[in-house]
Amino acid sequence: MGDKKLDLTLEVWRQNGPADAGKLERHKMDGVPEEASFLEMLDILNERLVGEGKEPVTFEHDCREGICGSCGFMINGQAHGPKKGTTVCQLHMRTFKSGQTLVLEPWRAKAFPVVKDLMVDRRAFDRIQAAGGYNSVNVGNAPDANAMPVGREQALAAFDAATCIGCGACVAACKNASASLFTSAKIAHYALLPQGAPEPGPPSRPHGRADGRRGVRRLLEHAGVRSGLPERDLDEVDSADEPRLHARRDGERADGEHGRGRRLTRRRLGV
Repeated sequence: MGDKKLDLTLEVWRQNGPADAGKLERHKMDGVPEEASFLEMLDILNERLVGEGKEPVTFEHDCREGICGSCGFMINGQAHGPKKGTTVCQLHMRTFKSGQTLVLEPWRAKAFPVVKDLMVDRRAFDRIQAAGGYNSVNVGNAPDANAMPVGREQALAAFDAATCIGCGACVAACKNASASLFTSAKIAHYALLPQGAPEPGPPSRPHGRADGRRGVRRLLEHAGVRSGLPERDLDEVDSADEPRLHARRDGERADGEHGRGRRLTRRRLGV
C-alpha cells in the first residue's frame, strides 16, 4: 500500500512579486509516493528544478505539523485543498488520484499581496491583533504560564478560539475577502483571558475615540471588511477632533483627583 506511486500534472502559479504579472507553469510529476505530504511533493519538484538550473517554487512553511499557520495556498480552487480541517502541510498525496491535474495558486485577497509564487504577505493579520490596545509601560518578559490563575471553563473557551492558527484560508475562501472569522476568533480569545487595560493615549499625542475609529477602519478595510464607519476623509477627522481631544486632556488635568469633575468634563465634550 505504501509503495503506490502517483503520476500528476501540476499547474503552479509563478510570480516574482506583487508588482509583476504572473502565470501558471506546467510540471509533470511522475512517481510521487502516495504517503508523501503535499509540501514534500513540492520539495521533490524543487529539487528537480534546482538540478535543472531553474528557479524553485516559493512557498511558505514552518512547523509542517498543522499548527503554525504559515503554509497555505489554493489547490484546484479550494483553500488548503479538498480535505476538510486539514492544512496543506498535513495533506497527503493519497488524497488524490493518479492522472489528476492540480492547479496551485496563492491566496487571492487584496489584504494578502503576493510576495513570490505561492507565498503571500499576511501581516494584515498581525496589525489586526496589534490594534487591540496600547500600553507604554515596560513590564519586562511575559509572565509564567501558571503565574496568573484562569478558571477551567474560561481557559477551555479561550482555547477553542485560539485554535484559529491565522493561516488566512477564511479570507481566501470568502468571496468578499472578509477577515471577520479571524477577527472574531481573536476577540474571543483575548477577551476571555486576563489582559491589561489599554491606556487612554500614548504620551506623544492624544489618543481618543477618533484615533481608535480611524485605526480600526483602516485595518478592517485593508483586510477587506466593511467597517460601517462614516465615510469622512481621515485627515478631516484628525483636524476636527484634535482640539476637542486636547481640551479633554487639559480638562482632566485641571480636575486633579476629583473623578466627578473628570466625568462632567467628558460629558460636556461629548466623549
